[in-house]
Amino acid sequence: MSPPDSEPADAALTDNAIGDAEARPGIPAEVWVLVAAAFVIALGYGVVAPVLPEFARSFDVSIAAATVVVSAFALMRLAFAPATGPLVRKLGERPIYMVGLLIVAASTLACAFAQNYWQLLVLRGLGGVGSVMFTVSAMGLLIRIAPPKIRGRVSGVYSSSFVLGNITGPLIGGALVGFGLRVPFVVYAVALVVATSVVWLALRGSHLAAPAGPVTAGTDVRDALRDNAYRAALLTAVVFGWVYAMRISLVPLFFADHLGESAAIAGFALATYAVGDVMVMIPAGRASDRFGRRPFLIVGMLILAGATAALAMTHSVVMAFILTMVAGWGTGMVAPVIQATVADVLYGGRGGTALSTYQMAQDSGTVVGPVIAGVIADQLGFGGAFLVTAALAATAGLVWVITRETARSSTHAA
Repeated sequence: MSPPDSEPADAALTDNAIGDAEARPGIPAEVWVLVAAAFVIALGYGVVAPVLPEFARSFDVSIAAATVVVSAFALMRLAFAPATGPLVRKLGERPIYMVGLLIVAASTLACAFAQNYWQLLVLRGLGGVGSVMFTVSAMGLLIRIAPPKIRGRVSGVYSSSFVLGNITGPLIGGALVGFGLRVPFVVYAVALVVATSVVWLALRGSHLAAPAGPVTAGTDVRDALRDNAYRAALLTAVVFGWVYAMRISLVPLFFADHLGESAAIAGFALATYAVGDVMVMIPAGRASDRFGRRPFLIVGMLILAGATAALAMTHSVVMAFILTMVAGWGTGMVAPVIQATVADVLYGGRGGTALSTYQMAQDSGTVVGPVIAGVIADQLGFGGAFLVTAALAATAGLVWVITRETARSSTHAA
């Protein structure tokens, strides 16, 4: 499948097909299964997120070293991504999804028993192999089964399930800190086993989720790169990976080291960020089906940039909480819409190299983001790291000003 090179931006908005809700289908039951599993996964991940940097620091390492634990996870995702596409095409999304979850569960449980920094680094990194397996599998399955006319809505619901888990998870994780920094890892491992069971039980008899007809290779990355929307999506994915890694690695340390708050308060900060996300994800995803993807990508990235830059200059805990919520509004506008944009471009086939390359782009941002931002924080303070992040987000937002709209092609694909 070769995407078009370009298309007038306003062409996507002149046809009644975008805003016409008369024939919009409902969300398939299989999507709701993935949504429920995503909530459980995010719940467990949110339990670990606020304590992971502090657990690493408990081994007497620097801020940069603590953030490398986050990068190690993403680095293994990045390294294993090229192999994930062929595995999905050969074995199917569901088996790869479930095996991936169980690998992360085993890795996380092992982290709870790490005796030094290097053990934690290696064990956490191994979980990245399973993580990319279930992430690419889930995205490929969603692209295949989500009705094209409601891609934004489906992406909004799916993304919101992660965020709702991220809201609840850090609150639980902060409360579990009193029982020790290792306990949240055990809870996360159990949550992943539960998610695996949910998917296995609910999708084992699904005809929609099962492969139908010959398995296609999916969109080749060389074809996809001809589309400026795909190129812009890759750039946004890199920046989004950077922002996400900064959010879970530096924001807790910012509250703990810079503002002098406890790990529990850092957990509340992550939950506040997630509240901002979930407030806008579903409305933004649904509205992008009607009005197009670009407006939400532009505005969302600029809101994120502004809030992150302001966070660099605050010394107030209350203002820091407000700014983290506003930053969440920005990421909440972008997350479901960028997924819908990728689905617009790559619709048809499954597990193609273009999909795994997109995932690799986000993981590359997650790898380099914490390391570079952590070094900047060590040398110049948290403010410098946040300002660099804000500049990257603003750049990604402005790129979409000159990028084609994809929503029209999604309605025509229906």
